[in-house]
Amino acid sequence: MTEKLFGTDGVRGTANKHPMTADLAMRLGAAAGRYFRRDGSAAHRVVIGKDTRLSGYMFESALTAGFTSTGMNVLLLGPVPTPAVGMLTSSMRADVGVMISASHNPHEDNGIKFFGPDGFKLSDDAEARIEQLVHVGVAPVKAENIGRAKRIDDGRFRYNERVKSTLPPGQSLSGLKVVIDCANGAAYRTAPEVLWELGAEVIPVGVAPDGFNINQNCGSTDTALAAETVVAHGADVGICLDGDADRVMIIDEKGQVADGDQIMALFASTWARQGRLSGDALVATVMSNLGLERFLASEGLRLERTNVGDRHVVERMRAGGFNLGGEQSGHIVMSDYSTTGDGLLAGLQFLAVMVDTGRAASELARNFETVPQLLRNVRYQEGADPLSSSALKAAIADAERRLNGTGRLLIRKSGTEPLVRVMAECEDDALLREVVDELVALVRSSAG
Repeated sequence: MTEKLFGTDGVRGTANKHPMTADLAMRLGAAAGRYFRRDGSAAHRVVIGKDTRLSGYMFESALTAGFTSTGMNVLLLGPVPTPAVGMLTSSMRADVGVMISASHNPHEDNGIKFFGPDGFKLSDDAEARIEQLVHVGVAPVKAENIGRAKRIDDGRFRYNERVKSTLPPGQSLSGLKVVIDCANGAAYRTAPEVLWELGAEVIPVGVAPDGFNINQNCGSTDTALAAETVVAHGADVGICLDGDADRVMIIDEKGQVADGDQIMALFASTWARQGRLSGDALVATVMSNLGLERFLASEGLRLERTNVGDRHVVERMRAGGFNLGGEQSGHIVMSDYSTTGDGLLAGLQFLAVMVDTGRAASELARNFETVPQLLRNVRYQEGADPLSSSALKAAIADAERRLNGTGRLLIRKSGTEPLVRVMAECEDDALLREVVDELVALVRSSAG
């Protein structure tokens, strides 16, 4: 049985430690090059983007070597948001796109995720085929057929214009004071440029990447700096992106945070009133709050749940013909505009609602009362199976019985880190904490 390399969102891990080594990146590039260059012609190309991690240089070079060894021509975009890679893969007629990023993880981690020629993330079947090619090996092309590599200087600007075009013609953000937190990541130039060009007064934070400070005390997973900046500058709103800018959190003028669930609730209800919400449904994952589901029902709308990961959300959207989906963590997918989660795009759409309605961010970002939710992470050793304990299985069954009617329980392995995520929702706060504490203790015991 071959090793499984792909997780929830590509291949990810600590840089220079298996599987995130330069050697494996080169073999991944060669395998993906062989998979997408199946007819042997010389016109095939790949676009490669990255965030601002120091290890991005190493993986960019390794992937380039792998792709060119199979005859693929490589177009290097430099630091750009993940959704820019999806968009440019399609618009530049590339056969495959690659983003080098570990998203919201710390700088020592990195990852490699692939996009197909249509700009969507790869299917499970395509990833399995590439994995197989990694393990069996790929024969390089003859010397005269080696691919070329060159840097593309206008990729960022193409993306900027595409994102700006999602606002109605002539709509301006003039008069809005906006804090934009780029997490010292991939959007550190793009996001402030777009907001300023659309007329906003821009207060940027997290725009000084040094290779090590990506997501460090900033961004969508640590919103304290942005919230303080919004209040200190009297800003109308804050937009917090993560390291590769496919997630967003909104900060209202009072410094309060709105997560992906609240943002999706606003978009779903707004689009439904405008007749723009396909299928009268929103697609979200099992992690989205029960309060979101109840809010949608009160609006006559449905919540379609999927497994965790924006790729699963997109797959359900495409299968059901839905045009809005996302995750509580801030991936917001609007298929009318983009093939994947896009934090900047979602932030712009939030600003557009502010402009259209004249309402404050605090009014728009509180659409429903959340059911108390508690999420705890338990780290385990690689190779362990912490969910196999019979005592844990019995405790999970008992907890589900106790929560029946007042909440729900979700226990799963992370697809990107060696963590077990224990999440519960319950209107009885004491019962919620009691259930989660008991299960966390059992998971820790099982995980050693």
